[in-house]
Amino acid sequence: MNKIRALVVDDNIVNQTMHHRLLENLGIENQVVKNGKEAVDVHSSGKYFDLILMDMDMPIMNGIETTRTLRAMGIRCMIAGVSTRSLNQEKQVFMEAGLDDYQEKPLTKAKLVSILHKINHTT
Repeated sequence: MNKIRALVVDDNIVNQTMHHRLLENLGIENQVVKNGKEAVDVHSSGKYFDLILMDMDMPIMNGIETTRTLRAMGIRCMIAGVSTRSLNQEKQVFMEAGLDDYQEKPLTKAKLVSILHKINHTT
């Protein structure tokens, strides 16, 4: 299997560290950015990822706006929303922006593995 590369998009330092470590422990190379604008900029600079873990509530550019923008740019990789929001209506809006998956925080190894299985079945 090719090495999976992931991008963590979250403004919270604790979540950034947790998600970074979870991915690293599974042998997944990953980069961390603190908001949606940075995620868009990283893609604009030509970087490619197999997975994006996208927070919903961030300053500058939130997860919904970022996901829509990345999809409009032609980014087709797996985007998984990771948020504390649990209302179906909020999740629905996030999913409709172009998510492939949604997990409630805290992200656990089991939740991450379930996202990764989806990648392996789509590539």
